[in-house]
Amino acid sequence: MDGLTHSLVGLTSAKAGLERWSPFATAVCILAANAPDIDAVTFLGGRWSVLHYHRGITHSIVGTFALGVVIPSLFYFIDWFKSKVRKGKMRIWYPGLLGASLLAAATHPLMDWTNNYGLRPLLPWSGRWFYGDLVFIVDPYIWLILGGAAFLVTSNRGLKIIAWSILAAGVTLLMFVTSARSASAGANLSIARTIWIAGISLFVLARFVKLHQRLGRSIAVGALAFVVIYWGTLAFAHYAAYEKASAVADQIVWPTGENVVRVAAMPTLGDARRWLCIAETDRAIYRFFVKLGTPVSTWPAADHNRIGSMPAVERFAKPVDGSERLVSLASRDPRAQILLGFARFPIERVENENCLDQTLVQFADLRYTEPGGASLGSFSLNVPVECSAP
Repeated sequence: MDGLTHSLVGLTSAKAGLERWSPFATAVCILAANAPDIDAVTFLGGRWSVLHYHRGITHSIVGTFALGVVIPSLFYFIDWFKSKVRKGKMRIWYPGLLGASLLAAATHPLMDWTNNYGLRPLLPWSGRWFYGDLVFIVDPYIWLILGGAAFLVTSNRGLKIIAWSILAAGVTLLMFVTSARSASAGANLSIARTIWIAGISLFVLARFVKLHQRLGRSIAVGALAFVVIYWGTLAFAHYAAYEKASAVADQIVWPTGENVVRVAAMPTLGDARRWLCIAETDRAIYRFFVKLGTPVSTWPAADHNRIGSMPAVERFAKPVDGSERLVSLASRDPRAQILLGFARFPIERVENENCLDQTLVQFADLRYTEPGGASLGSFSLNVPVECSAP
C-alpha cells in the first residue's frame, strides 16, 4: 500500500488505544507502520534495484520484527540520554512502547499482502511471493475512513484542522484527476467520487456537531474495524470474481484445446465490481476484465471459431521453437533476471525470430503492462539479442 495508508493506519492504531501504553507511542506507531518501506533507499541504485529489493527482507516476518524493536529502542535510548544529561526521570515505559511498535509494524506487511503486488514474508529462507488480491495498491475508501477518523480524534487545534483540510483537498484533486485518466482505460470511478465527497461532508458535519467529544477513541476503533469488515467483503467479491474468471477462461480455451494452468482475479482502483483477470495456459496467457453482476452467459460462448468472438480478451502466445532460444539468451541479462524473479505473469515476445543480425526480446509482467510497453518502466524490458549467438 501507499505511504499515506500506512501513516493513517499507524495514527489510527495509536488513537485507538496504543498511545496509552507509553509516551511517544503515537510517533512510534506512525514510524513503525511505515518502517518496512525503508527499502525505498534502493532507488539510489536505479529502477532495477528497487524492483529487486522492494518488499524484500524489510517486509518479511524477520525484518518487520527487527524494525519493530529498533524504533522504540532508539526512542528509549534518546530518552535515557536526556534523563542523564538533565538529571531527571525517564518518560518512556519501554515494554509498552515496544508492544505498540511491534503491533504497528505488523500492520505494514499485512496491508501490503492485501494487494496484487505481493510480498515475500519468508525471507531470507524463501523468496516465494504471496498475494492477497483483495485491495488495489491504493484504496480511496480506506483513505476516507481512516483519514476521517484520524481527523476527528486529532483536530483539536486550528493548525491541525488546516493541515487536514489541505490533505483532504489534495487527495480530492488527485481522485478527480485519476478518475479522468482511468475513464480512458475503461474504468468508471463516478461511484467512488460520489462516496468520497459524501464521506468528506459527513466527517466535516461530525466535527461540527462535536461527535468526537462524545465517542472519543471509539471512532478510531470503529475505523479499524471497518477496514477488517471491508476486507471480508472484498474476500467474498474476490471469490466471485475468481469463479467468474475461471468460467471465462474455460470458454476461451474450449476451441483451442489448451489446458488452463492457473487463473488470478485482481482488484482495480475504486471499483469492487471490476476485476482484472489473467488466465495462463500451456501455450499462452490471456488477460481480460470481469464485472460482478454480469452473468458469464453474456459472453458469446457459442462462437468458438476465434478468440476475437470474446470481447476485450487479449492473448499473448508463449515463445516456441526459435523464439525460445532467443528468449533464453535474453534471459541472461541481469535486468531480465530481476524482472522475471518479480513477475507474477511473465511473458516474452521476440520481435523477429527469423532475423539474420539482431532482434529484440521483449519482457513484461502482464499484471501491469505488456511486451513492448514502456509506460510502466520497470515492469517491461526490451533486450537486444544477437541472432547468431550460440
